[in-house]
Amino acid sequence: MIITAGKFKGRNIKAPDENITRPTLSKVRMSVFNTLQAILEFEGKSFLDMYAGSGIMGLEAISRGFDKAVAIEKNPKVATTIKSNFKNFEKSPKLIIGDSLKIASNLDETFDVIYIDPPYFSGIYEKSLSAIKNIKKEIIILEHVTDVDFSNLEIIKQKKYGDKFITFCR
Repeated sequence: MIITAGKFKGRNIKAPDENITRPTLSKVRMSVFNTLQAILEFEGKSFLDMYAGSGIMGLEAISRGFDKAVAIEKNPKVATTIKSNFKNFEKSPKLIIGDSLKIASNLDETFDVIYIDPPYFSGIYEKSLSAIKNIKKEIIILEHVTDVDFSNLEIIKQKKYGDKFITFCR
């Protein structure tokens, strides 16, 4: 996997076992950050990736100018790959190992952007949104293939890539 833009553009990272994770495709990452850049300035902003997988979303955020990124990953084997990836960058996201739902609901930080991309058929999208309800945030981005209850959110933009949607909310 290759970082698509910014100061780390073109740098490779290892993807964890694809039987465990489903890395976000480069064209989708590019679209997410290009759309996001039209909504807010990255400098001085923070980014939370609730289901880190390879850690590439946090690295893309740092590469493109976010001041801070935090990545949460539950699977210890996957977290080992993320640590290995992060150590190759002079500035990288903070990695928290554990259950995203529990960790996010206890975070006492502000995040300008929260990216939610759990396993597609896990049924935890609404639980994820509930877990971040007390976090001060500006934008929530969900990557999903199933219907999600957005009734308490304002949908800013939604894009479709094959069978998946990227939904930007407030």
